[in-house]
Amino acid sequence: MTTVPHELGHRRRMELSLVRDVAASLAITSMWIAVACDAVFGPDIVTSSGASTTRVPSAIVVAAFAWLASAAVARFAFGRRDAGS
Repeated sequence: MTTVPHELGHRRRMELSLVRDVAASLAITSMWIAVACDAVFGPDIVTSSGASTTRVPSAIVVAAFAWLASAAVARFAFGRRDAGS
């Protein structure tokens, strides 16, 4: 009966961990690139009440959601890992 060395299992876990870290980093980076593109090319949110008009860049709203999503992805991907996984 053939046995698999313990180091092979450890190497596989390290590779999967690296893939997860890279995927999470790319996801977070793409979120903030979308925020930057919206800040440069996106429209403003315009509200008017009588004679006054208020303009707020839409990137502020997009950035708020990107911040929440970045925190969720980072917590899932970079959070504390169990010894078994």
